[in-house]
Amino acid sequence: MVTGYAIEARGLRKSYGDVKVLESVDLSVRRGTMFALLGPNGAGKTTTVRILSTLLDADGGTVTVNGHDLAGSKRTVREQIGLTGQDTAVDELLTGRENLEMMARLFHLPATRAKARATELLAQFDLVEAAGRQVKTYSGGMRRRLDLAISLITSPPVLFLDEPTTGLDPRSRSAMWDAIRELLNGGTTILLTTQYLEEADQLADRIAVIDKGRVVAEGTAAELKRKVGTERLKLTFATAADAARAHDVAGGVLTGDTVSVAIDQPAQVRQVLNRIDDAGLETTGLELSEPTLDDVFHTLTGTAGAN
Repeated sequence: MVTGYAIEARGLRKSYGDVKVLESVDLSVRRGTMFALLGPNGAGKTTTVRILSTLLDADGGTVTVNGHDLAGSKRTVREQIGLTGQDTAVDELLTGRENLEMMARLFHLPATRAKARATELLAQFDLVEAAGRQVKTYSGGMRRRLDLAISLITSPPVLFLDEPTTGLDPRSRSAMWDAIRELLNGGTTILLTTQYLEEADQLADRIAVIDKGRVVAEGTAAELKRKVGTERLKLTFATAADAARAHDVAGGVLTGDTVSVAIDQPAQVRQVLNRIDDAGLETTGLELSEPTLDDVFHTLTGTAGAN
């Protein structure tokens, strides 16, 4: 049955021996939108993607992709999806064009159509000038763009991106963001895992935070930020030891020589500063700002950033 959701998962469970990787994970991704999964190392992000993209069997739960039940229609689901994993799946000894044409033929495209599709994708991902070069001469950003192009050979309506910009320099990452936005504008549904919180903030329509195999929060970026207070008071100290003492008296999130405290009312700023003063501590910097996804991540998972 076709619904407004391109991806629906209910009660996903996965264990390896006594280690529970996923515990009853529920996800719903609307058609034509991007849904981002955030979480620390070992939270279950990649395991979730591998299950949804048919590469791994779940121990329990149900999955529907583009209206097809994964349990009984794996082959059909595979025809509906594209996947860009954490590692590039390209042959370094072949040229960019040869990689695309080879994969197109493996997808059973006729030779003429395979050549035409390769030409289209080389142009779409700004690889025309490098098309005749061996991939081993490509930069990291070019390889990731080629990898993304390969996943789109059949123009799948659903695309899984597992940390597609990890290790890229800022310019290459920005180019990948532009390519992803173009896919979204064309109606592709995307499920993204990322270690860059800004990436999720910039691109995702909805975000789920996974920790220890469970979804601990879900919503738009704005909704998640409201969960940790309307504003954040960031206090910087001369030493990490002073910051730790300030954290003991004021609470919040401790990171090195800074403490970040959620502020819901203006009067709380004075209350926090009074506690710091009463403890005999002095700040070297003070900043009041809107909460970020980094604040959300700190608060919900107790870790310093997504990985």
